[in-house]
Amino acid sequence: MKLLRYGAIGQEKPGALDRKGVLRDLSGHIADLSRSALLPESLEQLKDLDLESLPAVEGSPRLGACVGAVGKFIAIGLNYADHAAESGVEVPKEPVIFMKATSSICGPNDNVAIPRASQKCDWEVELACVIGKPGKYIEEADALEHVAGYCIVNDVSERGFQLEGTGQWVKGKSADTFGPVGPWLVTPDEVPDPQDLHLWLEVNGHRYQDGSTRTMVFVTAHLVSYVSRFMSLQTGDIITTGTPPGVGMGQKPPVYLKPGDTITLGIDGLGEQRQHVVAAD
Repeated sequence: MKLLRYGAIGQEKPGALDRKGVLRDLSGHIADLSRSALLPESLEQLKDLDLESLPAVEGSPRLGACVGAVGKFIAIGLNYADHAAESGVEVPKEPVIFMKATSSICGPNDNVAIPRASQKCDWEVELACVIGKPGKYIEEADALEHVAGYCIVNDVSERGFQLEGTGQWVKGKSADTFGPVGPWLVTPDEVPDPQDLHLWLEVNGHRYQDGSTRTMVFVTAHLVSYVSRFMSLQTGDIITTGTPPGVGMGQKPPVYLKPGDTITLGIDGLGEQRQHVVAAD
């Protein structure tokens, strides 16, 4: 299934795409695409629905983040060897974990706002997984059973905030709008191999990132297991798994986002995002 949330900010409703790509309203069956609605038994009930019998949503409503009420927004750094090389660092021997503030989460096509004092705002297309079945100390062999679905994240980053001064990644990753999520949460039955997905990103029509999840250093199942050693994973948590090469910081000379730019990105089977870049208020 391709599950989503649509409507004005703070008023999103749950929905799904039927086989013909028509947006159907799920609000008669779940209150939101969050918490208990993401548990395995709830998703099985949704799969049993005849989507084409549900109310069609008219027009082209705004899409919100495809998951609501996110508890933790967990990110993995330097998880593609060629991205580590362009960043001038060694491939890590174990996953690099950092957090993005949940207040950074926005819809897949919402504007990205460059923060005040920012001069090095960058892009990162990433595959993310959303936790369905909660757990801790999860074995890698069982890890994908805890995944409710997969989606796209643009891990927008301010490199000066991230790497200069005190060099705290959370500072450079957490500004409002720095976490576009969606458009869809795609259930695992439609993603037979999360390690064989093409992902790409363009700025103003120029393709900067063009990679595959095949080249991840640590695969998704390992990441879910690894993170669960250090914190319990709860229903609705997002783990975004790192980016392939082609970020602005890695260009020669570096290229950074500016107001007026347009970012377009996608992952095969998971849809596309499109953001206009504006200056923050």
